[in-house]
Amino acid sequence: MRLVIARCSVDYEGRLRAHLPLATRLLVVKADGSVLVHSDGGSYKPLNWMSPPAVLRTVEPDEDDRESGVEAVWRVQNAKSDDRLIVRIHETIHDSTHELGVDPGLIKDGVEADLQRLLAEQIETLGSGFSLVRREYMTAIGPVDILARDAEGRTVAIELKRRGDIDGVEQLTRYLELMNRDPLLAPVRGIFAAQKIKPQARTLATDRGIECVTLDYDQMRGVDDSASRLF
Repeated sequence: MRLVIARCSVDYEGRLRAHLPLATRLLVVKADGSVLVHSDGGSYKPLNWMSPPAVLRTVEPDEDDRESGVEAVWRVQNAKSDDRLIVRIHETIHDSTHELGVDPGLIKDGVEADLQRLLAEQIETLGSGFSLVRREYMTAIGPVDILARDAEGRTVAIELKRRGDIDGVEQLTRYLELMNRDPLLAPVRGIFAAQKIKPQARTLATDRGIECVTLDYDQMRGVDDSASRLF
């Protein structure tokens, strides 16, 4: 992994356009080809990024860029689309490369791990015709708990929590933004599933077009027969 702290401006070009004016930022270049642009705020959410597969080339600035104080230009081209990230570096403050090795992956607590396994096995809990693609679908910014397809064959990203709050909705939103850039997956819709979902999280999810599903953990484990209840 390469970590660069630099004064830079950033432009994203493709199906959408976005511009970050000149400021000091952290640039993360990962071995899988992804490039992420971070500020000193906003928690773990990047300001912009390019998901893999992508190729980074460093080119000399043109005359206009040199006059503006640009010392190097990064051109990050996605291999599957016309999307590109252009980083104009005015000053490099830090540049280091680190070998992280193979990551063992996220180890979830018992209940979340069980929820993921059970929902994968009982994927039609989410609707008739649902089919499992895979658990722990890896993206450039982390693993989506479950990737599935609905009855119409559309891609569905599912984020699982024991207790669903706003942070979980924000996390799923970032996954959806990234995955919808991939023409092989798009359009991707989201489902936020938890044993209990806070009202604020449900409101935010609904506003963003994300479906909320409340899971009955005991029933999924087969220790609670809902048909035998009085209420």
